[in-house]
Amino acid sequence: MRKDTLRLGVVGLGTVGTGTVKIVQNHAAMLSARTGTSIEITAVSARSRSKDRGIDISAYAWEDDPVALAKRDDVDVLVELMGGTDGPAKAATEAALSLGKSVVTANKALLAVHGQALAELAEANGAQIRFEAAVAGGIPVVKALTEGLAANAMTRVLGVMNGTCNYILTRMESAGLPYDTVFQEANDLGYLEADPNLDVGGIDAGHKLALLASIAFGTQVDFDAVALEGIGAITIEDISRAADMGYKIKLLGLAQMTDAGLQQSMRPCLVPASSPLGQLEGGTNMVVLEGDAVGQIVMRGAGAGEGPTASAVMADVCDLARGIDLPVFGQPAASLAKAAPAVSATPCPYYLRLTLRDEPGALAQVATTLGNSGISIDRMRQYDHSDADTAPVLIVTHACAPNDLDRAVSALTQIATVVGAPVALQIQNV
Repeated sequence: MRKDTLRLGVVGLGTVGTGTVKIVQNHAAMLSARTGTSIEITAVSARSRSKDRGIDISAYAWEDDPVALAKRDDVDVLVELMGGTDGPAKAATEAALSLGKSVVTANKALLAVHGQALAELAEANGAQIRFEAAVAGGIPVVKALTEGLAANAMTRVLGVMNGTCNYILTRMESAGLPYDTVFQEANDLGYLEADPNLDVGGIDAGHKLALLASIAFGTQVDFDAVALEGIGAITIEDISRAADMGYKIKLLGLAQMTDAGLQQSMRPCLVPASSPLGQLEGGTNMVVLEGDAVGQIVMRGAGAGEGPTASAVMADVCDLARGIDLPVFGQPAASLAKAAPAVSATPCPYYLRLTLRDEPGALAQVATTLGNSGISIDRMRQYDHSDADTAPVLIVTHACAPNDLDRAVSALTQIATVVGAPVALQIQNV
């Protein structure tokens, strides 16, 4: 129900929480004019009350306990910006929802793991969970799926959803630097999470993909079904060789409903250099949505940071202030199907990098091994090499089933002329 004043309780005053407070303080009149409701912060909670955050919070009530804040009579909406799959974030969210209070959150991990249960709790108590800020920062992709594209049967969702990984990969290419060097550079710049594997292991982006897949395909969130592979094995040679063949390497999320079930993956892939995803540089995010009626929609923007993420938080707050009422994942939680994970992924071309002993018949052995697994070669390239004993070889296959490719790679490792483990990356055409 729409109110004359919407009172916010903000838990978590880190980068995003601070940005959210700034927007409320700096744009109070504008927010009121656009929503018809006065939006105010009444209480806040964080780990440290005395920390200098560059904002004045003296006018707000302070709670050490986020759950106590969620239960306050002068808080209508909990803005949860702490993060974390469980612990205080989950407890405060459940406390608010149980009292019929809506929650706005940037916590992708919480929803990726507990999204279905929290959605059912919210809807049972007449509350909402809004999470635009949890996916792709300032890009309004959740709103696009739940509202603008609601009349479409979605066919595919894909994109670059972790700016840190995109920064690392594009920096490796532009500077000609190895992964370890750029990883350390990103860490020194503060781009990486406290646990870097959340970024470079694809976990953070996988959380986001699981949420988008739920909305796009009307299924229960199933993060455990997302096939994850990080970027740690990508070499500067892979990046330069892919570029020679007209491709860029991206940590690419892909979700699509197939006859074999719901396919969800977050892994390094090659995309055409001329495509929108191929041209994406630095820490920017891009999400591509494909629907049966609309065709392809490309959304690009800042995927993180104080301003962009706080903008997404406040967009959700504005919807609540306007009295807009939507199910958490675009349709009632009880109607979300429990999707069967795809038992096999959709066929696609592959990039293969191998190191071969420089012996007669080595390439013929590779071609025969691939053919025995039902894989045909589209292109093959052998590079000049300084090592007199081995030679790098690149192969682009025609579309093949991932299971066939896995079998072929396993067989290649048994050939005496193949040195080390082959590198295989999917090629996704967009």
